[in-house]
Amino acid sequence: MMATIDVLKPGFQTTVQDAGRPDHLIDGFPEAGSMDAQAMKVANILVDNQPDQPVLEFTLHGPSLRFNGSGFIAITGADFAVQLNQQPVDQYRCLQVQAGDLLTIGATSTGRFGYLAVSGGFRLPKVMGSCATILRLHLGGYRGRQLRAGDQLPFSSRATMSSYYHRHTAAPAPSQPKAPVSIRLLPGPQWAEFSHADQERLTASIFEVTSNSDRMGYRLQGPRLESSQQSMLSAATVRGGIQVPNNGQPIVLMADRQTTGGYPLIAVVVTADLSKLVQCRPGQKVKFSLVNLAQATKLLRTQRAQLDHLAVQIRAAKYQQPIGRNRVASRRIQQLFD
Repeated sequence: MMATIDVLKPGFQTTVQDAGRPDHLIDGFPEAGSMDAQAMKVANILVDNQPDQPVLEFTLHGPSLRFNGSGFIAITGADFAVQLNQQPVDQYRCLQVQAGDLLTIGATSTGRFGYLAVSGGFRLPKVMGSCATILRLHLGGYRGRQLRAGDQLPFSSRATMSSYYHRHTAAPAPSQPKAPVSIRLLPGPQWAEFSHADQERLTASIFEVTSNSDRMGYRLQGPRLESSQQSMLSAATVRGGIQVPNNGQPIVLMADRQTTGGYPLIAVVVTADLSKLVQCRPGQKVKFSLVNLAQATKLLRTQRAQLDHLAVQIRAAKYQQPIGRNRVASRRIQQLFD
């Protein structure tokens, strides 16, 4: 059954996002998609969706919404103040909503991006295989733009789910990382073009996320880095790639980055640590360390396995199946958010 959600207040930069359009980078379109892919996937898993279903992404302050149908929701990501019918509710759990219910997502105390998933998913047209919004192209999502008061979002109303599931199933919320936030890197394609001293500066220094940071890239402030390569041909960009422009201050490329770039890439943030960096607010200090490809691959495989464990636990609770046999499952799931 189809239902709608009324947008009463849009929050800050609230858009529809999913896994993006990585297959269309070759066509010149930004990848887009959720900034914190891990938080998006957990939100979807909690409401028994496929991990890459479209969700609402909001920044620093969330929206106020009224439901015109029944269903189940989950809010993940940064630590937002959330109320359902004026009563505080927890993030990282499955919540049941009924027609007429009011959801208010206030400001975040820590972190930057939040996500709202609804059971059955938002019913919006796909553009090039994705519902992800690219604001500067007015493409995808809800009419290619941020949400506004008065918008109506269609979703698939789901009236039934195990009462045990939606009352008791929760994922552990991520812990607040200690300052500075530790981010692991792989050497980039132009790593060797930087002096040994600059390589050392990148991993030995503290950098700060500046206010001039957005979905295209996070600009960092720290020691100046300088490549010996005076010019280079434009090359394909990757999420998490660390460009060093002429001013020597690194830029970490994000979801809405340009498809090609002509600045040298000194390093690339490992995929397993991207969510931690994404949730850093302006002024947050970060500290980089170098790992090799085998270590980065192991980190990513471990993270994906932990998401699989979470999905198993969620489904077990949904069907009220015993989950106590796997003694390490809970510990592994908790590690996902550490």
